[in-house]
Amino acid sequence: QVQLAESGGGLVQAGGSLTLSCAASGLTFSKYAMGWFRQAPEKERVFVAAISRSVSDTYYADSVKGRFTISRDNAKNTVYLQMNSLKPEDTAVYYCAADLWGSGSSDPSVYDYRGQGTQVTVSS
Repeated sequence: QVQLAESGGGLVQAGGSLTLSCAASGLTFSKYAMGWFRQAPEKERVFVAAISRSVSDTYYADSVKGRFTISRDNAKNTVYLQMNSLKPEDTAVYYCAADLWGSGSSDPSVYDYRGQGTQVTVSS
């Protein structure tokens, strides 16, 4: 059974930092591109960042470029999202997702698995 378990969310002041982790189990992690998405209250889920299977390619939404960094450790079956210079508009539930044989898509519909999410709240 595939499981993606996010952790690391919480409450932080604007300008602060958080690092999210997503631990994967029940799959061959190196075969999956990984992505992070977020959903704010009453808004659609949107792309945040993605990383290819080989770690060589990363992709970011314009809204987080230069502030967020996605990385992965295939030996630990874990993907990370380092978030710096956080803004109140970054407040959302953050989800990780896994795309078999993917390359790092921004389209949430192509991902095969998704975690339950972790709440990030940025106060002003």
